[in-house]
Amino acid sequence: MALASGDGAWSLFGSTRLSKGLALVFATGYVLALVLPWTVEYLALVPGRTIPFAWNVVTAGYFEHTFLGLVSSVLGIVFFGKLLEPIWTSRGMSLFIILVNFFTTITTFALSVFLYYVTSQGKYLYVPISGFSGVLAGFLVAVKQLMPDYELPKIKLRAKWFPSLLVAFFAVLYLVVPDAFLAAPYIIPGTYISWIYLRYHQTKPEAKNVKGDSSDEFAFSTFFPQFMRPVVHPVATFCDKLCCGRRNQSTANLEDDRGDGSGPLPGSDPIEASRRRERGARALEERLNDNPRENDNANAAEENV
Repeated sequence: MALASGDGAWSLFGSTRLSKGLALVFATGYVLALVLPWTVEYLALVPGRTIPFAWNVVTAGYFEHTFLGLVSSVLGIVFFGKLLEPIWTSRGMSLFIILVNFFTTITTFALSVFLYYVTSQGKYLYVPISGFSGVLAGFLVAVKQLMPDYELPKIKLRAKWFPSLLVAFFAVLYLVVPDAFLAAPYIIPGTYISWIYLRYHQTKPEAKNVKGDSSDEFAFSTFFPQFMRPVVHPVATFCDKLCCGRRNQSTANLEDDRGDGSGPLPGSDPIEASRRRERGARALEERLNDNPRENDNANAAEENV
């Protein structure tokens, strides 16, 4: 696969309504921070002032008060919105953004407080933190899920490694430059919160009785090189039991309700899971290449048979 050139590549940046709305929110926040600098203290996450200003847990993820953050967030939401919203639907995309942003901010708040108690440095409590970077990192996880074998031209890097490389880069950066956490705190939490949501909780339109993606290709261990997976496996197993024990019980109950033992539940069949992945990969490829197929309706009808 390769990205289309010329007009095809530029047309990828055609905005959806949700993308336009979020881009306007980012731009409005940036202008507000320029005109009224004191608003940063109220709209960004300032862990030492989150109580009583608890609303910044919600607003921080949609507030960009730096030019670099504004540009990256606008380009990111426009690009990934065009890529993922037609597959997830506007409702599914909105739910992903809201949940990932909220829980990423909560996690970052907890990490900031922890770092303060470990280091006794007030900057972890009083430096404003904000931005959409956690969700942007999460979108890379979605691309890993839907199109793991897509390769970037020339460098031959597969999409399944995008989130891992991003996390590794920032993990090293945090160790070398401790203040980097304050500049880009959402990357690592956003990556793994997105994975938890997509792995265990996302509802698929074609299989509403089954949530998430239980395929081996999207397991926690796939974020790590092969030689590290035996070490990661116990952690992955614990996470799986913690996050999907109730889901497995729900699945068992549904099977009991069926009472016929005739076959797997919708979405639990490996063949069906593979078809969903192929359908998502085809849709992503078409958008990347700007080459919609004329027989989409025929394909959809065939897959629903």
